Amino acid sequence: MSRPVTFVLNTEVFEFDGPTGRPLLDAIRIDADLKGTKHACREGDCGSCVVLVGESDGKAVRYRAMNSCLMPAAAAAGCHVITIEGLDPGAIGPLQKPFVDEGASQCGFCTPGFLVSLAGHLLNCPDWKVAPAFNALAGNICRCTGYASIQRATSEILADLADRITPDEPRFAALVREGYLPARLREGRALALDLEPHTEDHGDDRPVAGGTALHVQRPDDYAHVDITLVRPRRSGIRAEGDEIVFSSGATAEDMKQSAVLAEELGDMGRPMDLMGSLPIRERATIAGNIVNASPIGDMAVMLMALDAELELVCDRGKRALPMREFFLGYKTLDLRPGELIESIRIRRRPGRLFNFEKVSKRTHLDIASVNAAAALRVENGIITEAGLAAGGVAPIPLALVETEALLIGQRPDAETAWAAARCAAAEATPIDDVRGSADYKRLLLRQLVLAHFQVLFGISDGLVEAST
Repeated sequence: MSRPVTFVLNTEVFEFDGPTGRPLLDAIRIDADLKGTKHACREGDCGSCVVLVGESDGKAVRYRAMNSCLMPAAAAAGCHVITIEGLDPGAIGPLQKPFVDEGASQCGFCTPGFLVSLAGHLLNCPDWKVAPAFNALAGNICRCTGYASIQRATSEILADLADRITPDEPRFAALVREGYLPARLREGRALALDLEPHTEDHGDDRPVAGGTALHVQRPDDYAHVDITLVRPRRSGIRAEGDEIVFSSGATAEDMKQSAVLAEELGDMGRPMDLMGSLPIRERATIAGNIVNASPIGDMAVMLMALDAELELVCDRGKRALPMREFFLGYKTLDLRPGELIESIRIRRRPGRLFNFEKVSKRTHLDIASVNAAAALRVENGIITEAGLAAGGVAPIPLALVETEALLIGQRPDAETAWAAARCAAAEATPIDDVRGSADYKRLLLRQLVLAHFQVLFGISDGLVEAST
């Protein structure tokens, strides 16, 4: 039985009384009758439905741009949701004017999404550099104007703010002061600080993590049921002794921004940018990516190469399970009735080298044809530990155990790279499908293993010559 979900919509408290699994997009467009948030791809690909979601910790509100088409209404409970109507200053303001002056809007359908995504970036960016702003807009598609005018408008806004707002100023208040956010949004922000952030579980709800895959794969199903989010409102990644612990609600963006993970594995910006746009990364959870059981799940492949361990919990207690034993077959998991992933753990290994590679039809924001991750440790010029995994080459994310065994005790040179590449291709059992033939996927996997050695050890000449 549905129960109300209460959140602040722009400047007023809004009570949504439909199924809690219904996409927030529908609650905004149909129930609240705000049509500026657009209904388009329904897959989180175009950015037309982006809204700002402000989550309160009781003291402050943090705003993030999210795809409302993939966000269940339950996830908005206690939040401050800002749509394009909420950004309307009553006239053409400093956020909108450069888009008008530069001709950055033609049919106008995509423009609300661009402006909301840009506002989200302005609220969170540490500085006024152009490249991160363009990255924040990567999840927004324009079909008729082109992107040069949008980039010019964005650059003008950043240049203006660089002269007006210092990095240490409270950002929300500063943007209100400069007219980039309407002053009335302060009322909505204040209301959100007093709201209860969670819906209650009625016992027969379906558990959902981020929901980004479920609302694409089974939209009609989840739009008509009640759900309970299986995670705390905000959780993350932390060091705990000799382990790094990912809580069940940690997101792809948490992986990108985590200082703990960067210290262990290096900069995670590139691999996570390959995975999806910022609005997707802000909602897609690591645990959800694992349980979705896609044979080409990016985060699942990364964590398998790192030999992750899952902590599973249900009413009967907890158990630990190596992630490599979790996938039993295509979309089949070692998950007992009522069990959920509580956390994911990896061992900290000083000196470990990590790399992730992916081939897809588009370089960014696309599902992989084949992806691969490597975690190698070298001592005195010899490989002493090896973790390799690949996606798109088997019914499950595949641990390349034979290739791992081959690498132990070898020098990280071109000869070893080629031996590993051939071994990995032999371990793979891909099928022909829309993303390529089985032979093509084996070739891709071979090349991705070679790329690991090129990136991690600077090997190039031997690999290039051997491949020609």
